[in-house]
Amino acid sequence: MDFLDVVFTRRSIRKFNSQKVSDENIETILKAAMSAPSAHNEQPWEFLVITERVVLDQISKIHPYAQMCLQSPLVIVPCIDLSNEYKDFWVQDMSAATQNILLCARALNLGAVWVGVYPNEHIINDIKRLFKLPEEIIPFNIIPIGYTDVPQKAVERYNLDKIHKNKW
Repeated sequence: MDFLDVVFTRRSIRKFNSQKVSDENIETILKAAMSAPSAHNEQPWEFLVITERVVLDQISKIHPYAQMCLQSPLVIVPCIDLSNEYKDFWVQDMSAATQNILLCARALNLGAVWVGVYPNEHIINDIKRLFKLPEEIIPFNIIPIGYTDVPQKAVERYNLDKIHKNKW
């Protein structure tokens, strides 16, 4: 798939069929995530990969907007390691890695959705307990991924009213 097709047709997908995501595709998605830019090239991320049905179902019980985990065969949880030296820019670093995951999933004809965790302290703590995360590790979001029958079509979002040239 052409890169611009990937960008323009990526949609937040919340319905998945039961087809498993291959280990090869999971590795490709993680390589894409780790290819994201990061401040001072610190690469502060860690990634939880969840494929066990019982654990996927537990996520839906602790996050009110993660019901699609009941269907998805895969969830990736990007986490930040706050023990890194350059922690002031971690939100940007994690956002870039997350966007790479979403775009890579689309390029592989998978559906995915970004379900926010940070900065909700309650959900952060619940996710940390569920996965027994160390104190310095903060879950940034959860990304359910899988095959879908939902069409991913381009939607025109370009809006000239949002563009300001040389001054507001």
